[in-house]
Amino acid sequence: MVVFLKFRSFFCAKESKRLRSLNPFTTSSRFCHFESKPGFNPLDPSLSLAPKIAQNNVAIFWDLDNKPPKSFPPYDAAVKLKVAASSLGVVRYAVAYANHHPFSYVPQVVREQRKERKVLNQLENRGVIKANEPHLCRVCGRKFYTNEKLVNHFKQIHEREQMKRVNQIESARGMKRVKLVGKYSMKMQKYKNAVRDVLNTKVGFGLADELKRAGFLVWSVSDKPQAVDGALKNHMVDMMDRRRAECMVFVSDDSDFVDVLKEAKLRCLKTVVVGDMNDGALKRVADASFSWTEILMGKAKKEAVSVVGKWRDCDVLKRLEWTYNPEVEKEIYDYEDEVVEDSEDDCEGIVSGVVDDNVHEEDIG
Repeated sequence: MVVFLKFRSFFCAKESKRLRSLNPFTTSSRFCHFESKPGFNPLDPSLSLAPKIAQNNVAIFWDLDNKPPKSFPPYDAAVKLKVAASSLGVVRYAVAYANHHPFSYVPQVVREQRKERKVLNQLENRGVIKANEPHLCRVCGRKFYTNEKLVNHFKQIHEREQMKRVNQIESARGMKRVKLVGKYSMKMQKYKNAVRDVLNTKVGFGLADELKRAGFLVWSVSDKPQAVDGALKNHMVDMMDRRRAECMVFVSDDSDFVDVLKEAKLRCLKTVVVGDMNDGALKRVADASFSWTEILMGKAKKEAVSVVGKWRDCDVLKRLEWTYNPEVEKEIYDYEDEVVEDSEDDCEGIVSGVVDDNVHEEDIG
């Protein structure tokens, strides 16, 4: 019995020493002290802490040269795109690239709306039709019975006031400029919110302003061939090098970006493609894909939740896969053999010492 107790105490000491050598942080974690909140009971089952799921950082890259929003308003398209991407993680970056052609292009839907508005203005001036409610100026609050009078009022008063403010800010320097910006910021923002419903833009249909209003960073490049593709590729590779995003959403159907998506997958980034080509080269390479119809209908937002769940399941399975590393396995087995040999030698010494003591006691007796 004495031999068994001594062997047990010796084995526990050896095992604790082995655990400390394998994981030195376990001992330090036992002796950390902190001041708990009053009334806090860590053994309360109702206060069990659920594991926090880390969300991916999402970066959106939009190729406006290949996929401009032609059949729907650009602001609505950009907002719905960001909403769908937010189901994949936290949208940290939203960038759009184009040359001057998408910014000067006017879609057929916008042209028809402008023609209808022009015909309605003519009928209102002749008195053939009358609006149910007067046209309201969203800057000063004045009401007009015809839309043409509202447009003239806006151009003669508010547009001139806006130009004066812009000229004052541009001509000022230093602290004076800062004070003018703070002074006119609310009035200028109020004018920008109202002007898009009253006046038509001189060039295009306000694509850049609408995307900026939706939170996108819009970059305009030169009109050289492949200028947009080169700028987008460089930005995407730079984002991968700096590891600022774990998921990349790419809006395009251009097959020239296949190599970039393959590079992103090699770096363990998740790739999502938004386009209209169901069997395009980009969608075959990407981890997930959606169409513009799914984005606008909100279907992509619901499907993105299941896509993220599949990605997490795959990551868990990859962690559980057993990989054989000869060097690591050899070090572990060599260390265990040394521990076993030392324990056997010590046990033999203990047993022999105990036997000698018993023999000595018997001789004395």
